[in-house]
This record gives sequence, structure tokens and C-alpha cells, in this order.
Amino acid sequence: MKNKSLTPADYLQKILTARVYDVAIESALEPAKNLSRRLHNKVLLKREDQQPVRSFKLRGAYNRMVQLSPEQRAKGVICASAGNHAQGVALSAHKLGCRAVIVMPTTTPQVKVDAVRTLGAEIALFGDSYSDAYAHALHLQQQQGLTFVHPFDDPDVIAGQGTVGMEILRQHQGELHAVFVAIGGGGLVSGVANYIKAVRPEIRVIGVQMNDSDAMAQSVAAGKRVTLNDVGLFSDGTAVKLVGEETFRIASGLVDEFMTVDTDAVCAAIKDVFIDTRSIVEPAGALAVAAIKQYVATHKTKGETYAAILCGANMNFDRLRFVAERAEVGEEREALFAVTIPEARGSFKRFCALIGELPGGPRNVTEFNYRISDAAKAHVFVGLTTHGKGESTKITANFNKHGFNALDLTHDELAKEHIRYMVGGHTALARDERLLRFVFPERPGALMKFLSMMRPGWNISLFHYRNQGADYGRILVGLQVPPSDQLAFTSFLDELGYPNVEETANPAYRMFLQQG
Repeated sequence: MKNKSLTPADYLQKILTARVYDVAIESALEPAKNLSRRLHNKVLLKREDQQPVRSFKLRGAYNRMVQLSPEQRAKGVICASAGNHAQGVALSAHKLGCRAVIVMPTTTPQVKVDAVRTLGAEIALFGDSYSDAYAHALHLQQQQGLTFVHPFDDPDVIAGQGTVGMEILRQHQGELHAVFVAIGGGGLVSGVANYIKAVRPEIRVIGVQMNDSDAMAQSVAAGKRVTLNDVGLFSDGTAVKLVGEETFRIASGLVDEFMTVDTDAVCAAIKDVFIDTRSIVEPAGALAVAAIKQYVATHKTKGETYAAILCGANMNFDRLRFVAERAEVGEEREALFAVTIPEARGSFKRFCALIGELPGGPRNVTEFNYRISDAAKAHVFVGLTTHGKGESTKITANFNKHGFNALDLTHDELAKEHIRYMVGGHTALARDERLLRFVFPERPGALMKFLSMMRPGWNISLFHYRNQGADYGRILVGLQVPPSDQLAFTSFLDELGYPNVEETANPAYRMFLQQG
């Protein structure tokens, strides 16, 4: 790697003279009022999600490319990227009027391919992974005489990213205890750390990685660059198996601490950012916020000031469903349980009544999945709102105390990702079953009203409910109603007054849930 001998003073000069504002804006540094209030510390958000390509990456790309010779610019540039760096290079090339070739894996989502192509770049799809695309990019570089623009391991790229740190200190000249920075390959943290440690060395620089993509943390701990066999792809913006030579050298010397966070914590942080800004950042963009929350919980700090760099907001819309589902668990605002109750008349109603009497005040049921499968006992999957961390253990103990054998699934990855959607199946016990879709008002007592109005001889054989954050909940119920009670059942539905659709003849029900 060239320029290994660059000192912090050299980088300070490079950052101060970096050319980024032809394409980038000086993004806002704004307080996260709600999060600050909850954490009892002041949290400042550096809004790199507001950049023209929704990421800080265009800073480094442009600062590298603007310094190309006329001959290099005439031939063009090339990079390998499936994400934010690709858009930064494409936008910079458009601004400079030079050719840009972006090599992307064939697995890249079409929305990202289209975003880069819209900026005028040429797209080359190759291989199944970033490593394949990177190798092909190096081949094309040699073949066509293009200049390779590295996403992080280049002094000019690092200096361009360092302007983020320069802006933070210019925008906030008061007390600042720590700046939290997401790490993928290490370009951003290297630039930010160089500037902050040169100007205000008392401010801690804390690097943040996903717990399944922590190449930098492992490398610094080992004293050499470590290549990960696999990386988690949830935070695709930081999913790097091997950090750069130069970024490793800088981070080893200047970053005060490295933290890792998990998927649930990041989902909760995305929600926190949304509550304060009404903007949705990508997982990598929320790493810093997740780490601040974890740091405060660990060190019990109060009255301190922290800055979090929201480094990107290129989120696939389809991923929002997963983020919303996991955010509540990540913040431990929801707890999940497997509960065994007697398969006897009235036991379901007794269990629901117990939920309403749990210590700590009333709780909403966020999810309820059940399918009759045993003549003696019923296994239900239930989600409940909580008021804070650690409550799931106490709720489990309370269920057990009242005779309902309970298993805490709040931190069970299999349950959260798969089992919750697979409760059910064929059963020979659901004779005379009628299947109905109901719309329940989302208010306390709605379910108890339903249970109280049911005839004692009717049995619930299937129940599925998941809170969708609306004023009304959609619920699927299987009820065993003897043929002689059909008139009474019609009267029950009329008196109940909840909108409903009967699905007993639905072919999907017959195929997957009905026996015979």
C-alpha cells in the first residue's frame, strides 16, 4: 500500500484541503430530542443520510477522482461495489465528465443497479459475490487502462471521508464526549479519527461493527488483518471480510474503542432515528445509534454528549417489514413466549385474564398463534408488550406460578425468524371447525368480549393474531361449532358486531390446516 508513512498531520492537511463540496453538502448535525430524553444524555445525529446519494461515500470518491490527471480522466475509472460507493463514483464521474464502469455481483438488487445506471455509469454484472466482482474489476482495469477507485483503502478517499469529522467539530464546539462511527472497510472511521485526534484528542472515537461482521475489531485485537470466512448481510453497507491495510494501520492507532451490536439492536435504532427525524436509515446508518444506547446502558452515563454518524439511507423497501418486526424485540418493548395451557373449556379465557393482571400494569397482546394439536394440552405462541428490559424473565415466572408452563423465547433466533410463522398444521381434533377472519378494534377488552360472548360448548381450535400498528387488528379464528348450533352461531356473530369473513371453504385452508 502506498503512502503508509502518512502521519496524522499529513492527513489533517489532506482533510482540510479535500475537494468534496462540488458534489457533497455540509450535512446537518441535529439533536435527537426523544432519544436524548430517554437516555439522559445528549445525542447528536450527523445526517449523512441527506447527501445527494444518501450516503457519505461520494465525499471520498470525488476527492480521489478530482485529483486524477487529464490522461487518467480521459480513460475513465472503475470500481467494484453493489452499494453506496458505486453511486458515489457514478455521481462523481458525471460531475467530472469522465467514464465510470461499476462492476456489481449478479445478485445485486435491481433497484441498486438502476440507481447507478441513472447516474450515467456503465454497469458490468459479474459473479455471485463482491470478491468475484472485485477480481473482475481489476481485470478490466488492466485491460482497459482505467483507474481503480477503492471504496476505503486509499488516502484520498480516507481524507474525503474525514471531512465528516471536520464538520462535526465545526458545527458543535461545545463539550463532546465521544463520536460513534460505523466500520465496514474502515475508510470513514480512519478519516474521522485522524481529524478529531489532531484537533480535539480528548474526544473518544468509537468504532461500531455488527457482531457478525467485525473484521476490524478482530484485526485490531489480533494485531494483524484478519479475513472473516463469512459476514452477515443484514447490514450490507458494512459487510466486509477484510479491512484495508491503511485503514487497519490508522484505526489501530487512533480509534479508542470498538463495539459490536446485533441485528435486533440495529432494528430498534432504525426506529429511534425515524421517531426523531421521520427518516429511515439503512442498517449501517443506524449502527452508531445502536452503539450509543448500548454504551449508555453499560457505563450508566448521564449528562454526556455523543455524536452518531448516520452514514447511509439506501434501504430496500422490502426490508422494512423485517426491521419493524424486530425493532420491538430489539428494544425489549416486546417479549415472546411459548405457553402450555390445559386443553379444557375456559382455560384460554383464564390465560387471557391473567395477562391483564400481570405485575407492572396492563400489557397489549402483540401476537397470538395457536392450533389445536393435543387432546390434553395446548401450546400457544404469544407476544406481549413490555415496559423495559429484563421483564420477560419475570413474566415467565408469573405464568409458571399460575400453572401455565412458559418458555421465554424473547432471545431465541429460531423462534423470532421462523417458528412464529409456522405454528399450525393439520389436526384430526378440529371436528366441526369453522374458520373466520375477524377485524377486532385495537383496544383493551376486545378479545375478552369475544370470549365472553361465546357459548360454553364451542371451542377455539385455531387462533392467529399479529399487531400491525393500526387501529384495528386482523385475526383468524377456528371455532368448533356443532351443526345444531348454526343459528346460535349466526346470532353470536351479529351480536358481537366485529366485521368478519368466513373462510371455511377457502382452498388454502383445506390444503394446509384442515384434516382430510
